[in-house]
Amino acid sequence: MSFFIRFMLLFGATILASVLFTYLFRAAARRFRWTDKPSEAKVHVQETPTMGGVAIFAAYWGAFFIGVPLSNRSGFAGIMFLSSLIILITGIIDDAYDLRPWQKMIGILTAANVLYFFTGIKIDSLTLDYFGTIEFHEAGYLVMMLWIVVITNAVNLMDGLDGLATGTSIISLSTMGFVSYFFTDYMDVATVVMIFLLVASLLGFLPFNFYPSSIFLGDTGSLFVGFMIAVLSLYGLKHATFVSLLIPVAILGVPLTDTIAAVLRRTLHKRSISAKDKSHLHHRLLRLGFTHRQTVLVIYALAIIFSLTAILFPISSFWGTVVLVVGLIFGVMLFIASFNLLDSNRSKLRKTLYRLLKEKDDKNK
Repeated sequence: MSFFIRFMLLFGATILASVLFTYLFRAAARRFRWTDKPSEAKVHVQETPTMGGVAIFAAYWGAFFIGVPLSNRSGFAGIMFLSSLIILITGIIDDAYDLRPWQKMIGILTAANVLYFFTGIKIDSLTLDYFGTIEFHEAGYLVMMLWIVVITNAVNLMDGLDGLATGTSIISLSTMGFVSYFFTDYMDVATVVMIFLLVASLLGFLPFNFYPSSIFLGDTGSLFVGFMIAVLSLYGLKHATFVSLLIPVAILGVPLTDTIAAVLRRTLHKRSISAKDKSHLHHRLLRLGFTHRQTVLVIYALAIIFSLTAILFPISSFWGTVVLVVGLIFGVMLFIASFNLLDSNRSKLRKTLYRLLKEKDDKNK
């Protein structure tokens, strides 16, 4: 039997396992009242089972350890399982007792440190065309911690509507796996298999999580998925190049842009960067009149646009990459300004954009 057929069978089995685990865990969550209750800070209006990440975790690692032969596994799989288990436990405690941001950060950093000190997954240097190589040395530790913390929290912040974090993660991971397999030479097949097994686990969960959701990811799920995306994207970045670093950044463009905008917004308004608010992208779209389902689909479309941009990086020349980067930066600025993600009436970019749009409307009249 060929590798492709064996992999597709494993992929399908993982989806079915995820469906089964989600169904069973949802029943258990209802039975033991592991639920998320409505509040002013939340969008949902009904008490809903949560901690869906437990089902995804079980399907993912169960499929991996049962379905992937020992000879085909990544050498760091055991440590990755342990670190992701720390993240899962952190999420469970957070969903049950509502941890403070610094307490949740301890869990993320503990998992990241386990990964750093017991594996070779790290960023040691960055090579820039025409500029040479930057050696991080001891600073590589801080770079890796920042990478994991930012991406994990970015996915966590996206989990504000039914199916939003799940769907955008599927899009991001699928693109990451596709680019890694076909366009890069620094990612091994074992890692690509791990990426697509996580896609399969999320696909099995999505029907239960899409609007109207019958079970939420919870921080249990969003932290686990965000952490795994951060870790899997680190493979091959030990000696990163500008392009290899840009690919995962572009793929995760939507959650990263929303996170950066949230940090800037809270800083501008002199609030704690961990303070919750209702100025995220999905909140803005809801206020513009989009329905819950339409908002999620619009953000899916934005995630696909970022992903398609990421696919262009490995096949572009140096100057093509420069044009893509400039276009991406400009697009992100328009993205933030057009939806007023900084929540500021004094934004010069936003005023300029609105002025241009108004003039265009006047001409059409």
